[in-house]
Amino acid sequence: MRRIRAAASVGVAAVALTATAGCGTQAARDTAKVVEQADTIAAALARATDRTQKLGSAEVVFKTDPGTGPITMTGTYSWGKGAAYDVMMDTAAANMQEVQDDPQLRALLVDGAYYYNVDPQPSSPLQGKHWMRIDVAAVLGEEGARSVEKNADPTAGLRYIGLSKDTEDLGEQTIRGKKTQHYRATIDVKDMADKGVFSPEEEKSLLNSATGPVDTITVELWVDDADLPVRLVQEVGNLKVEADFLKFGATKAVTAPPASDTADLSDEVRENQPQG
Repeated sequence: MRRIRAAASVGVAAVALTATAGCGTQAARDTAKVVEQADTIAAALARATDRTQKLGSAEVVFKTDPGTGPITMTGTYSWGKGAAYDVMMDTAAANMQEVQDDPQLRALLVDGAYYYNVDPQPSSPLQGKHWMRIDVAAVLGEEGARSVEKNADPTAGLRYIGLSKDTEDLGEQTIRGKKTQHYRATIDVKDMADKGVFSPEEEKSLLNSATGPVDTITVELWVDDADLPVRLVQEVGNLKVEADFLKFGATKAVTAPPASDTADLSDEVRENQPQG
């Protein structure tokens, strides 16, 4: 079960940061107004998130360390109709060698659940099954799962840069062959809470459970001349996620595997979550 929880944490790391700034619609609108009226950096970041939100999906490379070692996830991520991804990752890095012999593991996020492509097992709930399913809520809690869906846009957090007292324009930099402008901002979590950006329940269920105690959120963004992000790096507590956007839009829809070929281990993960 420890390995299953570790695998689930990989999926958490890839999307948890899109939900760290979870908030109500009015709070988002109010803060967006502040961003639009702020300095040049905030305005540039606002343009990037507006363009990204409209495009709805991208081919991406995620790099993260959920506490079990560095992991790279490559594939598609979509946010137009909630959070969804279809990615490949290193099986050993995901700590899933016991249930998958291939060096690469396919993982999905769709309809509020993580799916992992596994080898059919001779016994256990995975007997004869090719997929393992875990509810997002089993890992993040109900409030955290709602935040993931509500803030699926990977640049949603950039809407709150207007709350930052520490922003920098770090100049031009070439990323993946593209000329970009590099920005950095640090946001105080207390300022976000005071402004109603997220509720106390969201802070407790998502920030602390997925990332450890958090005082500040650091965001770095590299934007090309079309106002689109090329690279996004976010640090929240002990969690750091880097996302490279290779191509925007027109990705294939992510669909859940057949239920008949899937073992649902959500209850087992819930029962083995750390208490406190």
